[in-house]
Amino acid sequence: MTAEKTETKKPKVAWGITGAGDKIAEFIQVMKQVKKEYEDTVDIQVFISKAGETVLKFYGLENEVKENFAKVTVEVNANAPFLAAWMQMHKYEFLLIAPATSNSVAKIAYGIGDTMLTNAASMSLKAFAPVYVVPVDFEEKTLYTKLPNGKEMKLRIRKEDADNARKLEQMDGITVLDSPQKIPAVFKKWFGQ
Repeated sequence: MTAEKTETKKPKVAWGITGAGDKIAEFIQVMKQVKKEYEDTVDIQVFISKAGETVLKFYGLENEVKENFAKVTVEVNANAPFLAAWMQMHKYEFLLIAPATSNSVAKIAYGIGDTMLTNAASMSLKAFAPVYVVPVDFEEKTLYTKLPNGKEMKLRIRKEDADNARKLEQMDGITVLDSPQKIPAVFKKWFGQ
């Protein structure tokens, strides 16, 4: 008689990437570090919006994401892939949207689910599945961001965009993080270490 090896499935996390360029390389680095630290504990699956795919290509980071994460899926429409349903069925421990554009933040804040990630956030909240969001437009200010060619661009984070991040903070089921460096604490809370 042979002993059968019982394989336990690792819990899964859905990591959503929207079309934000500011600090995109930082977000990728943090998630690679998290993956390395928790690779025996959790399966991080990546879901990229259409705009996110464009930005990753623009910054030359698309291959880096695909090389470092086993499952990377790009949005076809608001229901394809069917992340919204998978979140409702609790196939993932939580949804992390990092980075989140001001557009995605506004849509989530006002209940608009017309993209894969905003729809997934909306359905997650309806099914009591936790959502973590890292808005790039967190507080009203002027900042400088690096373009792929190394040049700096001056940007203004508008009061309206920062207000939408505040609105998200008030929503039940959503945790707003103010920087990519806060992401590891989420994984530590859920998976220890």
